Amino acid sequence: MTPIYTALAVLVTFIWGVNFTFIAWGLESFPPLMLTALRFFFTAVPLVFFLKPPKFNRTLLIYAIGTFVMQYAFVFTAMHLGASAGLTALLLQVQIFITVLLAYFILGEAVSRMQIIGMLVGVLGLSVIALNLGGDMPLAGFVCILIAAIGWSFGNIASKQASTQATQQGSDGAIISSNTGQNKASALSALALVVWGGLIACVILTLSSLIFETEAWQLATFTEASLKSWLSLGFIVYVSTLIGFGLWAHLLSQNTASKVMPFALLVPVFGMTTSVLLTGEVVTWWKMLAMILILSGLVLANIKMKLGRKRQPI
Repeated sequence: MTPIYTALAVLVTFIWGVNFTFIAWGLESFPPLMLTALRFFFTAVPLVFFLKPPKFNRTLLIYAIGTFVMQYAFVFTAMHLGASAGLTALLLQVQIFITVLLAYFILGEAVSRMQIIGMLVGVLGLSVIALNLGGDMPLAGFVCILIAAIGWSFGNIASKQASTQATQQGSDGAIISSNTGQNKASALSALALVVWGGLIACVILTLSSLIFETEAWQLATFTEASLKSWLSLGFIVYVSTLIGFGLWAHLLSQNTASKVMPFALLVPVFGMTTSVLLTGEVVTWWKMLAMILILSGLVLANIKMKLGRKRQPI
């Protein structure tokens, strides 16, 4: 990856790490499914009226359901059930390894020995969390986050497929030849993917919330919501979703998933740090051990990227 792509990957992971604290603040006033539905309503409106929709097909539907509906409905529910912001950010990163494996089997992307070692070290860090359930991570929350991770993994593969297909053609169907035109088309298609995928997610999540959170749909829920919760919703929508997922989809369209996904290991580091500073989450020895292992996995994955050209993928 080029230095600019590396910097963008780190920026996105920082945004997503901080985002878990904002989610916790948003859940102080809104139930999880409603908060998720509001997130994607404001993600889609008003941009949906200005961006050309991507081709509606199975890929777009999988992206919307996996990345937006499954991931965030279950993450928000897990945190509503008592999972802390830092541990949620940490455990969710199991999606990295699922994504790389899916990219290998579905897209045919190569995975080197060094990258496998990095993933195994990262998995050890995630396993430390699984061995310390309770308190900051109840069993129900643990299960919800695993489901969210699976959804995000399928969404990542769909995002790459949809973005790559879109950037190969211009609005008139012509092949884009210049780097400038290709990058511009990639950025616009990535944003359109997030906005229109958010619209699909909004419909599904609103219906789900109306069914399972019926009592919350009253005027008092919105008028009595705290300013902190509304501002948190704004961050979740405009910074985490539009900027974060737009850049992430662009990165996946320009690089292999096996190169981009390891950077997501930084999300729990940023997430845990922010949660400790802003919400007072207690750092225990096993949380530190888990973060050290996960960060070590990222370092090994980056070493793989540099040495991968001289090694044959397995």
